[in-house]
Amino acid sequence: MQPELNRTTEQMANAADEHPPARREWLTIGLLLLFGLAAISPLLQPGYFWGAHDARHDVYFIFQYGLSFREGILWPRWSPDWAYGYGYPFFTIYAPLATFIGVLFNQVMGLGYEASVKAVLALSVAGSGLAMYGFVRSFLGRRGGLVAAVAYMVVPYHLVNVFVRAAMAESFALALLPLVLWGFRAAVCRPRLESVIAAGLAFAALMWTSNLVALVFTPALAAYVVALILLEARRRGTLGGSTAGSTWRALWASETLRSVMAPGLALAVGLGLSAAFFVPALVEQGYINKTQWFGEYYNPEQHFVYFNQLFDPSWGFGISQPGPDDAAQGSLSYQLGAAVTLFALISLALSSRFRPRLRGELRFWGAWLLVSVFLTLPASVFLWRTVPIVGYAQFPWRYLMLAILPLSILPAALVAPGSKARGDGETTSPRASSLWPAILLSSLLLLSSYPYLKVEIREPTPEQGPVSMAALMRFQRTSDEMTGVTAWVDPVRRPMWSDMAELWVQGKEVTTRVDYSRVPQNETLAVNSEDVGTAHEQIFFYAEGPGQSITFNRFWYPGWTAWLLDGKNGRPVGKLAVQREDGPLARIVVPIPAGQGYILLRFEDTPLRTASRWVTYATGFASLLVVVWTVLRRRSRKGV
Repeated sequence: MQPELNRTTEQMANAADEHPPARREWLTIGLLLLFGLAAISPLLQPGYFWGAHDARHDVYFIFQYGLSFREGILWPRWSPDWAYGYGYPFFTIYAPLATFIGVLFNQVMGLGYEASVKAVLALSVAGSGLAMYGFVRSFLGRRGGLVAAVAYMVVPYHLVNVFVRAAMAESFALALLPLVLWGFRAAVCRPRLESVIAAGLAFAALMWTSNLVALVFTPALAAYVVALILLEARRRGTLGGSTAGSTWRALWASETLRSVMAPGLALAVGLGLSAAFFVPALVEQGYINKTQWFGEYYNPEQHFVYFNQLFDPSWGFGISQPGPDDAAQGSLSYQLGAAVTLFALISLALSSRFRPRLRGELRFWGAWLLVSVFLTLPASVFLWRTVPIVGYAQFPWRYLMLAILPLSILPAALVAPGSKARGDGETTSPRASSLWPAILLSSLLLLSSYPYLKVEIREPTPEQGPVSMAALMRFQRTSDEMTGVTAWVDPVRRPMWSDMAELWVQGKEVTTRVDYSRVPQNETLAVNSEDVGTAHEQIFFYAEGPGQSITFNRFWYPGWTAWLLDGKNGRPVGKLAVQREDGPLARIVVPIPAGQGYILLRFEDTPLRTASRWVTYATGFASLLVVVWTVLRRRSRKGV
């Protein structure tokens, strides 16, 4: 048996490019970043694309998050000014990582709100290229990595997400998908502790960035892991009638077992590191009213992609519309990309010429592409109606986010070193390490998408900006996404405006959330707000007798806690009941004792949130210990 038969796919694919000099590696990354600069160039022009679908939402997500960030709250579960000032647990159920990065650009680096959104989107594009390069580089070499990275940055749906939809969280999640694939591939093919930790970290980052993308992507990731396990088992001889002795079979079986256990452990690490977010989000989604977001427009059967739209080169900036002519009418484009699709199909047609292990993986990516595209078409309606997990995508065209992965990976095989099979013992000429084929193919891919590298720069309307509390209130009148209510609020009588919103629009400050219309301010009951923040308010009260209460203009929600203090800005000495108003707004009501004193109303973690947070802490600490132990063990071995 030739020695090459026992080599891994990564070693085979990189035979001519093994251990490249650092200079060569940096040259490739430099070229990649130059292509990335071209891909993000529309974001570098002055102005902001206020007309993009989520562009104004992104700005106000950062604006609202930043208010809490300035108070020292790194992760605000409660957004105080949604729903015209009544508040909403937005970042309890909406993954916060992309917005947090935008806040860092804004609060730490001093960028404006619009510039911060553009910075996050630019980072997501460049990061997606680097992540895809690392993933594909690991098994198709530097040239393949460069082609896949450029293809991923400029494939049409990726450009739609950035320039048309301005979907900040989803775009950032796309940068993480190759990292997750890279980590889990390494966990299967090289099941080591560091591979497990890396895969877990990548999956956790995805969960913290977009729970929607994570839900849509995870079943596909599971299929990829299963395919890798089977391909690795076949390579090792565990499958397919091996004639080796029992000792070797036991060894191969143990390797296969590690290949099965490693990705499972990586998934556990990822879930543990993200438990602080996803567990409360999963449970507490039942505490919000979602009926306002499931009207006729959100019916997925109104948004299927027609086959001709997959190849329609038209490009628009409107929203998704029912029917087969969206892009032609100036709405959303669903095209796969002519050049990248052609090269992907050529790669599949030539797959029989690749080595068996690589051939199997390429054909899996072909199947991934077929299934993901099928889920966008009307023919898949029975799956949307009968398989609950399919509907998590909300709109069928969102499955294009899965399609662009194989569309980017498959063309890379055309320039991979040693791609032609002359038996399994492939040899490659020194020219195989030249980057020119990859540069040429990458340039063609960039040129094919060049007409779509554009944004619509617009000035904000009065309902959008300039960014301020007044503009936020006006914006909410035109955007249901900013006026969500809790499950206890009457959806028919949910607030459509408020006295707080009126004050902000008039340019005044809201200095308290106490409903003073319920406070007589006489010898029976007197209240004075001493300090108010995004998630707390301290008040002084005087109550002549029992049976008095204070109503706050905040929606009741689990976590609001009232403390009796031992003085102004003092320490808590007792907990007071927090009741839910018996009315359409379901506001917070705090019964107060007779006498006078200070009360602190504060949004805190529930026992579930606390337990989930400690799971994340414990997983992070255990992962850190594993990394330190691995490093120390390696150093001790080198010392020996």
